[in-house]
Amino acid sequence: MTKQERYQKVLHYFETNVGLAETELNYGNPFELLVAVILSAQCTDKRVNLTTPKLFKDYPDAESMAAATPDTIFSYIRSISYPNNKAKHLVSMAKMLLNDFDEKIPSEVEQLVKLPGVGRKTANVVASVIYNKPTMAVDTHVFRVSNRIGLTNANNPLKCEKELVKFIPEQLIPRAHHWLILHGRYVCVARKPKCGECGIAELCNYFEKNFLKQKIKVTTVKQLKSKSYGKEKSKKISQKSGKKSSKKIS
Repeated sequence: MTKQERYQKVLHYFETNVGLAETELNYGNPFELLVAVILSAQCTDKRVNLTTPKLFKDYPDAESMAAATPDTIFSYIRSISYPNNKAKHLVSMAKMLLNDFDEKIPSEVEQLVKLPGVGRKTANVVASVIYNKPTMAVDTHVFRVSNRIGLTNANNPLKCEKELVKFIPEQLIPRAHHWLILHGRYVCVARKPKCGECGIAELCNYFEKNFLKQKIKVTTVKQLKSKSYGKEKSKKISQKSGKKSSKKIS
């Protein structure tokens, strides 16, 4: 199987069996998403979602957060990893948004990475989710999954990003990012990947190398459709859509 064929088959599986895939971070506008993604660095989305409601209520925009002190913000995010640094980053980020960007979240990665606390991965997430840009954020899940499957053989996130963007059709990149994240979060987990439940096991280099000779039973695609994490996520999103959703940027 050529690399191009592997990409085509893997993407076809996700598009057919998962479809809708979105960030699991809760947010109501671009500023809240930016804050949530900064907080999510080396921290679970679940923990971030438990932390942000009160923070967003008291500091709903860049102007209010820029007027706060890092110590004040720290008191809201103390349960998040690296709260001291992140509190400083959030206040500085808010001030730069006010002073340099007229309080608008930039749409280009090159501009986003100028903000304190925003690295390339965070910038790619914001550009993709808010502006539907064809940017591929490579976190630990994307890096692990794409290498295990055989989509890349990159030894660092930037090389991985460039290779994924090269082979994935531009219009699919925003969704493909979330397909890979969710697959890594719920199926292709770090310590004990659930190869017996994986619908793309037969396309996977890792499975072929480590388990195929042991003849592990693979759940059929038909069975997987009934318990797809993507389908469950879609239901969760639709239930929440009446309460809170991200604003469309024109």
